[in-house]
Amino acid sequence: MTSDAAVPASETGAATSAPPGTPTSAPPGTPTSAPPGTPTSAAAGTATSWTAPTTTGTAAGTTDPPEILEELAWALPAGTLVTDPDVVAGYRCDRSGSPDPGWPVAVVRAASTGEVQATLRWASRHRVPVVPRGAGTSLAGGSMAVDGGVVLSTERMRAVAVDAAAGVAVCEPGALNAEVKAAAAACGLWYPPDPSSFEICSIGGNVATNAGGACCVKYGVTTDYVLGLQVVLADGRALRLGGRTVKDVAGYDLKRLFVGSEGTLGVVTEVTLRLRPAPPPAVTVVATFPSVGAAGRAVSAIAAATRPAALELMDATAVRAVEQQLRMGLDTGCGALLVGRADAGGDRGRADAAAMAACCEDGGATEVLATDDPDEGEQFMAARRMAIPAVERLGTVLIEDVGVPLPAVADLVEGVAGVAAAHGTTIATIGHAGDGNFHPLVVFDRRDPDATARAERAFGAVMDLALALGGTITGEHGVGTLKRPWLASQLGDDVLDLQRRIKALFDPLGILNPGKGI
Repeated sequence: MTSDAAVPASETGAATSAPPGTPTSAPPGTPTSAPPGTPTSAAAGTATSWTAPTTTGTAAGTTDPPEILEELAWALPAGTLVTDPDVVAGYRCDRSGSPDPGWPVAVVRAASTGEVQATLRWASRHRVPVVPRGAGTSLAGGSMAVDGGVVLSTERMRAVAVDAAAGVAVCEPGALNAEVKAAAAACGLWYPPDPSSFEICSIGGNVATNAGGACCVKYGVTTDYVLGLQVVLADGRALRLGGRTVKDVAGYDLKRLFVGSEGTLGVVTEVTLRLRPAPPPAVTVVATFPSVGAAGRAVSAIAAATRPAALELMDATAVRAVEQQLRMGLDTGCGALLVGRADAGGDRGRADAAAMAACCEDGGATEVLATDDPDEGEQFMAARRMAIPAVERLGTVLIEDVGVPLPAVADLVEGVAGVAAAHGTTIATIGHAGDGNFHPLVVFDRRDPDATARAERAFGAVMDLALALGGTITGEHGVGTLKRPWLASQLGDDVLDLQRRIKALFDPLGILNPGKGI
């Protein structure tokens, strides 16, 4: 059996080692044993029947692959199965920086639905855990490898075909969000969901987490654009769910069950996406506030008065970090900055922008400006998208993803500031303020055990705060591994039990992305 040489990071979307700033301790709030109610049987989520041979200092089983890996190699085209430890290492981690990734025995770089089917039939036969992986940009640990398992990468499945007459794009899961947007734009159409990582994240990953982005406040999230899916179950059966029609109520809407399931129910190998006509050029409103609480109250007022195409918030720490990197003249003395957009066009668009500006002024903004220059408006949106990379330059970052009802936005952002003060740690708050989805970024020095402990407690306190405000522990990044300790608190035991029964129905051996999501 042969293995591939290393491929460049630009092709795989994966680093060849743990990302800079990866914590060395357990995830914040991670219990020392399994969370209450965690299943212990294979059928409930853990594959137990095959333990791969291990080799000290290298990936488990890579120096002397067991016979069952030879069986998989024969079932796949040459070069599809990778066992080279140096290449395998690049598939262990994702962008979450979650600590202690597992050592998979191999990586399958599938190029077709048939190859995914062959891999999952083999895995079910031998009860080998399989971690589906797109571009590896998960911020919740959803594509972290597990010991003795196989990483099933869809990075080679990149086809995008647009049917302009039907207003749909049929995509393979490895296609990047930006590639789908470009293909749609070439036909005069638009694919709205726009995660900040849209240039590097994959459509398959977007489906797995039900990704959103800045424009979802007006246009909705990924699930609102999924008309059909092809999904391969753990036993290798390929299902077609939904199709190309806008309306379809034949039977249960199973495709929506798979959207947001984080690869725990099946592996998506094709997505049919609904496209829209491109909106008119946007008017962009930018406002600075003396405090993050004032900005939060303005957000609630805007949401009650109009429906922006985007409404993004950065607190003082985030603004300073972005300005230090971009040098674009942002007010580093402000308490918070809001960026709103109105894209209805014409008089309606100008009226929506004026309504946003009025809410900001009434809310005590220190400065408000509006521009209909597309390039200038995009610069402000680019500044918001740069926030996470800019804050990551300050130290190790634990990235939150909480959501609250719109009337509670000010309570959340003020509460996060209080959590930062109480725990003696830095938290930069950014987010999709218009729909109440925020990303508090907990910054710390991972070389300092005390700072690490304070950051982990702060991470948990923010989760508790969001739940106390009637919110959620994740709005778009997924549960992954980082959020699992809080899932039962949000869902309750009965709902969590029902979710585990659904998991067992689709994946009775528990081989698909074990330890993630539920």
